[in-house]
Amino acid sequence: MESNQNSLERYQRTQMRKENIIEKLRERGCRITKQRQILLDVILKEECSCCKEIYYKAAKRDPSIGMATVYRMVKTLEEAGLIQRKNMYRIDYDMGERMAFA
Repeated sequence: MESNQNSLERYQRTQMRKENIIEKLRERGCRITKQRQILLDVILKEECSCCKEIYYKAAKRDPSIGMATVYRMVKTLEEAGLIQRKNMYRIDYDMGERMAFA
């Protein structure tokens, strides 16, 4: 039962993070397309070591996502100050704090 509770809490935290990111992107005038939502889901839920890995995981969900879309999204998140690149492509985000690629 506890693992179900942990899973629910993790899901709720991820949803809050996603909503905060979407809000920040909208403030910058970005449209939130289905493809951008899929990319955010992949970045928030998966540990990816490069844009290519993000692309492969996202393309499984939507084959119309292109590599250029992934690079543009990562660049947009960086320019918005929402992420930093380090060794892994994963967003660590607490409300009011910067996200980082871990």
